[in-house]
Amino acid sequence: MARMGAAAFAEMQAQTPVLRQGAKSRHVECVAAHVIRALPGGDPAQWEVRVFDDPAVNAFALPGRKIGVYRGLLGVATDADQLAAVIGHEIAHVTARHANERVSTQSLASSGLQVVQIATGTGSPAQQELFGLLGLGAQVGLILPFGRAQETEADLLGLDYMANAGFDPRASVTLWRSMSRVGGERPPDFLSTHPSSSARIAELEARMPAALRRAESARSAGRRPDCPR
Repeated sequence: MARMGAAAFAEMQAQTPVLRQGAKSRHVECVAAHVIRALPGGDPAQWEVRVFDDPAVNAFALPGRKIGVYRGLLGVATDADQLAAVIGHEIAHVTARHANERVSTQSLASSGLQVVQIATGTGSPAQQELFGLLGLGAQVGLILPFGRAQETEADLLGLDYMANAGFDPRASVTLWRSMSRVGGERPPDFLSTHPSSSARIAELEARMPAALRRAESARSAGRRPDCPR
């Protein structure tokens, strides 16, 4: 899976301009580093973080320790705490092995061919399938790939990750409310594999007392992120 993630990440960098310097890049790298350090055995040096110069409101993390944030997301996640909520959520998809759960025995058998195609830039159905399996469906125009249970798990794990890093977990609720306004009307729960904004916020608020305790403990231990925009 790490090899597949690396190939997909390389292809995305070939297709979309990357901001390698400047305030936006430093801000994202700083937030990501703090969240990563709060993971068990987390080492920011082992992760690759890129900011894509694209107005899409999106972000992702891939097997193989790859993180991508789109410039457009920074207009919605307006501070470090909100960005930490997004990055924590995306990292949680990786640590919970959600992409692995999507990869069937059949797709694994053909993954070698898919990686070759993606590495050579072949815009084939196989490439789109690989992107979808890795959780990049939104970037290639496919149906959003992760199911409702996986999204909820990523929300709650991500909340713990950001709190363990010393970020304010209440920003996660602010973020998803902002996302809801940007996204406009969403289908009801039973028509979507993803939780509605109200369901997502309710889950986060139920977990919030524990998350606030985690954040306070982290700050007491000296974990006080400072990531200016």
